[in-house]
Parts: sequence; C-alpha cells; structure tokens
Amino acid sequence: MARTPHVVVCVKQVPDTTEIRIDPKTGTLQRAGIPSVLNPYDVPALEEALRLKDRFGVRVTAITMGPPQAKEALQRCVAYGADEAVLLTDRIMAGADTLATTYALWRALVKLDAEHPIDLVICGKQTIDGDTGQVGPGIAHRLGFQQLTYVIRLREIDFDRRTIEVERVTETAREVLRSRLPAVLTVVKEINKPRYASLPNLIRATRYEPIVWNGQNTDLDPNLCGLKGSPTIVSKTFAPPPRDHQCEMIAAADLDQVANRVVDAVLDHPVIRRLREAPAVAGVAREAAPAAVRGSGG
Repeated sequence: MARTPHVVVCVKQVPDTTEIRIDPKTGTLQRAGIPSVLNPYDVPALEEALRLKDRFGVRVTAITMGPPQAKEALQRCVAYGADEAVLLTDRIMAGADTLATTYALWRALVKLDAEHPIDLVICGKQTIDGDTGQVGPGIAHRLGFQQLTYVIRLREIDFDRRTIEVERVTETAREVLRSRLPAVLTVVKEINKPRYASLPNLIRATRYEPIVWNGQNTDLDPNLCGLKGSPTIVSKTFAPPPRDHQCEMIAAADLDQVANRVVDAVLDHPVIRRLREAPAVAGVAREAAPAAVRGSGG
C-alpha cells in the first residue's frame, strides 16, 4: 500500500490496586492523590503494535481518555516506542462507565482516522480497575471494524491485501480466525514479553507533550459523556469482610498419622461434610492419603 499503515493502541492509566478508594456520593473511583500505573494489560497491546512497527514500519499512536495527569501513561508509551500520543480529557467525561467511555474514544478515533486512516486498533483485554472487557468490543462496534478478542498470537497480517489472521483463547480451546482489516484486537498478557524502553526513547518521552483533545475537538455530545451518558449505576460499595483464617499445627509421630488428621479435617469441612455419609468414598480417601503425603515429600 502506498501510505504508511496506522496502528492505534488504546491505553488507560489506572489506580494502583493497593490504593483504591471509592467516592461514597458518586460511586466512582477516587483518582486524585492516588498513585497510578499504566494498565498492565495494555503494555502487551503496545508491544504488539511496536512489533508491527519493527516489521512493517507502521505508525503507532497511543490514545487514552482520562484526567490531565493521564499524560504520564502516554509518555510511558512514547518511552517504549510509540510515535505519537493523544490525550482525550474534559470534565464532561468524568465518571464515565464503559458505554460512555467507548463513545468518547470512538469520536476521538474517528478524528484520528480522518487524519491518518486506521488499519488496526489494539487494546488490552481489560483494565484492572473495571475488569469488564467491554471497551475494546464497544469500540469495534461503533467503528464498524471487525472484532477479534482474547488474541494470544498474531499469526499473519497483510496490510496490502487487508487481511489478518490471529489465534485466540477460549475457556476450552484455541481458535484461529482470519478477518479483514480494519479490525480491533483485544489481547491477553501472554501474547508477548514487552521490551524495555531504550535510552533515546526515554529521553524523548521526558520532553514529549501529548496531543490534547477535549469535547469540542471531537464533537462530543455532553449528554452521552461521563455520568450523564452512563446508564450503569453503582448502588452500593463496600469492602469485603476480612477472612477468618485459622491454622492448626498437627503434631504426629509419623506421616500416616499426619495424613489421617488432614483427612479428618477435610471431611469435617461443611462444604464436603456430605462425604462422611459415603463410607466407600471416605475409606478410599483414608487409604490413599498416607501414600499421597509420602509422595509429596511431606
């Protein structure tokens, strides 16, 4: 093809999972003053785009929607090797659920596509703060692109013939799919091993300022953004109760006694107490336990 292929990677800056707090009034995540990281699932997505850049010389653009400080995530993308980065930020986008998020990203991607036609959009399979896995498919639906999810291997891509072949994982098997470009991929972490940032790119990233777009730049409808455009309602948030861990030290003269004590404890658990009503099952367990403990080295 005459033009340079264009690959866009959607990333997100997420709160450090050890520091998550919820706003009790809005039911949304509190991000101010909380350490943030680049979503771990997005790093392999970026690496896959960079591998295409190494092979085909594609143009790689990273894009995110978030508050102004999300530019740090984009600078990290540049440090890895992205050519440019776009920050979509506006107060009207605050509190967005996945529907409102995909709407805003869709409008930004349409603008990007008008400037440099997009051949491929790559996303991580999900984010660690939402875990829905809905944004990638939502973007594909709005753009009208082919949708390939849970990709573990990009087997083949031909930008001239406009075809792509991937291997994806399911709960029970792996599938090989061939599709047309443009397409949206959501990738799993096992797809690759991300590279280290090079010194020249690190220096470039420290000086790099992302392209900043707001609601006006992307022609957003305020009623479809942020909390206004989010039909998802958080009715209640709470911290799960601490687990009541109990530990018993078993003192016994030999492994047979230890194994029998372990079996007694397991069979007495409420979930499997019914096993005590099946003598044959319990008897087999008692006979097998000592040998199993010896085989494991104690």
